Amino acid sequence: MKYQAEYMAIYEDFKANSKFFQAIGNETRQGILLFLIQSGEKGARVSEITENAHLSRPAVSHHLNVLKDAGIIHCRPEGTSHYYYINIREQLPHLLKMNQDVGAFFKTYYKDDPEELAKLKAIGIPID
Repeated sequence: MKYQAEYMAIYEDFKANSKFFQAIGNETRQGILLFLIQSGEKGARVSEITENAHLSRPAVSHHLNVLKDAGIIHCRPEGTSHYYYINIREQLPHLLKMNQDVGAFFKTYYKDDPEELAKLKAIGIPID
């Protein structure tokens, strides 16, 4: 099959990133992530997240656990409070590899179409 090596590389990348994609694919978790981004480095307590998300505390805890399991957020205890904050450093190498593998596929697939390659490069797909 043509492009088999490129397809397999992207397949492996998707498997490596599946928890990340599942976690951010939920609209409620996206809202929580946006709130945590706005909260900055300090993060936010569950009560603040619950109030912002208009969800029950158990529902927020569930979504936070999914995000923690995917390596997108971390929790920092301070006294009796726990602050949740975004930290995707663990995920960045996997996401970067996927981006590079997709770029390698497109570079091969569009090798005779410099205009299409330029479009992909313009949106941040690494073609070089």
